Formats: sequence, C-alpha cells, structure tokens
Amino acid sequence: MDLEARSLQPNVKAVLLAKLREYKSDLNNLKSEVKRIASGNLNPAARDELLESGMADALTASADQRSRLMTTTERLNQSSDRIKDSRRTMLETEELGVSILQDLHSQRQSLLHANNTLHGVDDNIGKSKRILTNMSRRMSRNKWIVGIIISLLIIAIIVILYFKLAK
Repeated sequence: MDLEARSLQPNVKAVLLAKLREYKSDLNNLKSEVKRIASGNLNPAARDELLESGMADALTASADQRSRLMTTTERLNQSSDRIKDSRRTMLETEELGVSILQDLHSQRQSLLHANNTLHGVDDNIGKSKRILTNMSRRMSRNKWIVGIIISLLIIAIIVILYFKLAK
C-alpha cells in the first residue's frame, strides 16, 4: 500500500501516506498489546476485570441477539398468519368461483333449451303463416269465382228476360 500511495499524485499522496502511518502505528500498538496479554504478565485483578467486561459484553450481545431473534420469530409468526389468512381467502374465492361457474352452466343450459324451443315456435309460426297465406289466396279466388258466377247468372237472366220481352 505504501508503494501504491507513493505512486499517486502529490495532493492525494500526502493524505494517503498520513493515513498509512496512522494505521501502522495502530497495528504496532495492537501487536504489542497482544504480546503483553499473551505473555501472562497481567495481574489477576486486571485479568478478572478483563474477563468480566468480556462476559458483560457477551451477556449484552446475547440479550441483543435474543431480542432480535424474538422479533424475527414474531415477524415470522405474523407472516405465517397472513399466509394462512390468504390461503383461507383463496379457498373461499375458489369455492365462490366454482359456485358461480355452476350457476352459469345451469343458466346456459336454460338458455339453450329456450333457444331450441324458440326455434320450434318459429318453425311453427312459419308453417302457420304459409297455411294462412294459402287460405287467404283460396278465399280471394273463391270470391272471384263466386263474383264471376253471379255476374254470369245476372247476364244470363238479363239475356233471357230480353229475349222473352222482345218476343
């Protein structure tokens, strides 16, 4: 890192070299403290104090971890409850959908039956219309025939009366 810092521009180089010296001094201090602790030159009171402070930190960390674990467990339980509620809602919705589809199917069957009946009635009405049209034509034809017969009879009567009166 020292070589990297020296190869940079002068304005950045000064800042990085200062930080590097600071880090080196911190590293040396930590190394000397580790050697002092590892050598066992600590008196028993200092050692107990160090261990108790470590235990206090461990207890604090344990309590903190426990509270986070409880919070996470509570969130997990809430999520599970929401999933169960969602599942129940989904099942209710599915049942409602099945019911609606059954109703629609029965209505479709009713509409198909009504459609078939309507076609039957339409066919019957068509036949009735043809029959009534034929009857109307026959009636008109019969009126014309009767009218012609009556006119022929009237003409015949007039001709007969004319010949009888003229003689």
